[in-house]
Amino acid sequence: MNLQYIGLEEVNGPLIFLDNVENVGYEEMVEIQMKDGELRHGRVVQIDGRKAAIQVFEGTQSMSLSNMKIKFTGKPMEIGLSTEVLGRTFNGSGDPIDGLGPIFVDAYYDINGTPLNPVARVYPRNYINTGISSIDALTTLIRGQKLPIFSGSGMPHNELAVQIVKQSKISESEGSQFCVVFAAMGVKNDVADYFKRSFEEAGVMDKVVMYINVSNDPIIERLLTPRCALSAAEYLAFKHNMHVLVILTDITSYCEALREFSSSKGEIPGRKGYPGYLYSDLASMYERAGIVNNSKGSVTQIPILSMPNDDITHPVPDLTGYITEGQIVLDRDLFQLGIYPPIGILPSLSRLMKDGIGAGYTRADHQDLTNQLYASYAKVQDARSLASVIGEDELSPTDKTYIEFGDLFEERFLSQGIDTNRSIEETLNLGWSLLSLLPKQELDRTDDALLDQFYDNKAAMVFFNIIDKPIIKEIGSIKEV
Repeated sequence: MNLQYIGLEEVNGPLIFLDNVENVGYEEMVEIQMKDGELRHGRVVQIDGRKAAIQVFEGTQSMSLSNMKIKFTGKPMEIGLSTEVLGRTFNGSGDPIDGLGPIFVDAYYDINGTPLNPVARVYPRNYINTGISSIDALTTLIRGQKLPIFSGSGMPHNELAVQIVKQSKISESEGSQFCVVFAAMGVKNDVADYFKRSFEEAGVMDKVVMYINVSNDPIIERLLTPRCALSAAEYLAFKHNMHVLVILTDITSYCEALREFSSSKGEIPGRKGYPGYLYSDLASMYERAGIVNNSKGSVTQIPILSMPNDDITHPVPDLTGYITEGQIVLDRDLFQLGIYPPIGILPSLSRLMKDGIGAGYTRADHQDLTNQLYASYAKVQDARSLASVIGEDELSPTDKTYIEFGDLFEERFLSQGIDTNRSIEETLNLGWSLLSLLPKQELDRTDDALLDQFYDNKAAMVFFNIIDKPIIKEIGSIKEV
């Protein structure tokens, strides 16, 4: 029997409090009828004995302690889903905002997801091609992985997100079964318009589902946005066997909304004012990525978060790093040099890439190339540090060669432009061309068979137009002029 309660005990920010309630469950949906007949919605977020705290989605403006009619629905928040969500744009609560009307509902899904038996998980294999060399070659995105992007204020993470949506794909034999679920939280209106316009102009909107929460929307809706997006992804992946890439931006905005919401409930704050359960809350979202038995689909996540003051030890990136399988870090020094995308190679990694690349996936030489590029670029940083102390003129020929290599690596490999889409073959071949600028004896992370196949110093110098450089003049050796 559904009871209707009249009147409130307290209104505090986005929360209302009721006393003397019975048979109410956590996360239960609530219908709130205003004095003028307006209907608002909420959900139970805290229960203390017979007292319940209700989160109001539309906000608590104009609410009074009397004349409010509260009805508990007896079920958690659900969103209606079907394959018609593809190509559509929704708000953070899952309601259409593109003017095309409601969708035909095939199934209703609890936005909190369904419990997944860990034994049912399948180890992620194979990769998603983003067309971005620094990701595809060095921090490869594997299907079923959660690989966050750590950015900073003013960095081009929005442009990078758009480029990934426009260019990402799987193998051609499965290409029709690939789609993207894009969720934006707390973004400005012009940024939301930029996302929509970019996808439409690129002609990829038919494979994209968008959930948009702008900065002037209620913060409560911001907390629902990623969960609605992940529910849509799970529906498409596990019911329709699609490979779904979920991009969530900006997780920091989500966490700040969670901090504000936690403060409204009077909870004891943790690090930097964030609630003590921030880790488990983030994990409840991130762990919804993966592959399960008896399903051909997969859910892959790219959460994007901005680090306040570029502080990677901030609670949001710190906890995210514990939960996810690697990270892609945007480097401000590269950004200031005009390199796009400014992905810092050395602090970035993909922990699952070793099992999703190589023969049968990308190319047999991929892992060796990656290892050698990492090792060589690390020596570039050492050479630059030494040059800052003693001057570049005093460096050994080998160190000068590494500096030359590092400059070209950043200009030609890392930097590729927002509209440049490289295939995995082009990326790997470009990597070998760059390594061919170094003396052969310096390439100690690859075997001789691969060097015999891919190493070509003369062709590399012609390709990069450095035939007249005083450094790197002979195959396999260094000679100063």
